[in-house]
Amino acid sequence: MTATMDRTAQGTGVAGRLSDILSPLVGGELPVRLTAWDGSTAGPEDAPKVTLYSPNVLRRLLWNPGELGAAQAYVLGELDVEGDLGDALTHVWKVSAERGLGSITPTPSLVLAAVKAARSFGIFGRPLAPPSSQAQVKGRLHSLARDREAIGHHYDLSNDFYQLILDENMAYSSGYWTSDAPEYTLEDSQTDKLDLVCRKVGLDRARGLRFLDVGCGWGSLSLHAAREYGARVVGITISAEQKAFVDAKIRELGLEDWVEIRLQDYREIPDGPFDAVASIEMGEHVGEDNYPTYVKALHDNVIAGGRVLIQQMSRTGAHPGGGPFIESFIAPDMYMRPVGRTVAMIEEGGLEVRDVHALREHYVRTVDAWIETFESNWDRVVDLVGVEVARVWRLYLVGGGMAFRDGRMGVDQILSVRPHGDGRSDMESVRPQWVSRR
Repeated sequence: MTATMDRTAQGTGVAGRLSDILSPLVGGELPVRLTAWDGSTAGPEDAPKVTLYSPNVLRRLLWNPGELGAAQAYVLGELDVEGDLGDALTHVWKVSAERGLGSITPTPSLVLAAVKAARSFGIFGRPLAPPSSQAQVKGRLHSLARDREAIGHHYDLSNDFYQLILDENMAYSSGYWTSDAPEYTLEDSQTDKLDLVCRKVGLDRARGLRFLDVGCGWGSLSLHAAREYGARVVGITISAEQKAFVDAKIRELGLEDWVEIRLQDYREIPDGPFDAVASIEMGEHVGEDNYPTYVKALHDNVIAGGRVLIQQMSRTGAHPGGGPFIESFIAPDMYMRPVGRTVAMIEEGGLEVRDVHALREHYVRTVDAWIETFESNWDRVVDLVGVEVARVWRLYLVGGGMAFRDGRMGVDQILSVRPHGDGRSDMESVRPQWVSRR
């Protein structure tokens, strides 16, 4: 008996048949220990354990092969992973990379074998209904109405839900980690990020500058800029839940004369220019074709010599939207590109780029902290949004953290200046006023 046979423990039943079909596709033995709904098993005993509770898993994969079908089955509990989901996904990614599975194409004989197995499993039929948590946005891509619907799907889930994941600042973006001390927290990293942004755009309490926060989220930057830097802030969002949350915080902190939050699209700002502008992880949502419009809005809404800071995620390779799962369940219509292309588009829009500050490793630590908080609040999350949405978010957070860890995604702060009409930039605008400690 070979070493491989010792480890694989010959499969029988449904699991064994699936193993026989999948082995040529996965370049050898299964990368997981598979248990099927009939109790049969196949695959290495020391591999991550995956259970298929229903033939619906295969039916979903028949209609949506790969990531989307598997994600649908996972969020509905038709497929489950024993133990740590991140460890299991990391193992599968490693095996896939080692075997070069992306280049494997099914042969006609394999397709025929799969069809015969599907018939015997009784999984032929119309597509199953998608999970209720899967987005169903309609309308013209990046129209005002569709953008509101797409953003609402993600951000209007509930403020109470996001409070079970985020820090006290309610900052839903990468932190800036300036210490490895055990007592240094996620909240500290977010406060340091907010300070970094305010310093980079040149806010100054003595001058009381007008500051525009494009895509203000739950108001972490808007409130910080007003309280700590004396800025008079306009924050815009198209999420009604977010506006309601920030408005309540404004009243609680007595900042009614300092911060105004508007339910407004970035294409509809009527009262610029402002002294400084920032947009934190919102540019991913505007789309590829609309990105020049987005840059123009930032350019037109800052004074000559004023600074604009964009913090934005980047992505290389296929799936600029993040992949079938992210695009279907989390952020419909999102678009990411390599950071160099974003820098070029910002410059093409008339802004002069002064600094690009990579924060990829900071996002790994940020997501790890979110996962820890999320898992510690698991029962409360399930009570609030149900087990299906909770499983969507577990998969999202774990997969997102892996993407940043493995370098498939990054995040950068891109600082630029709007030149004067004659091409001049004030020296104050080009002199760094921050210290990059990390």
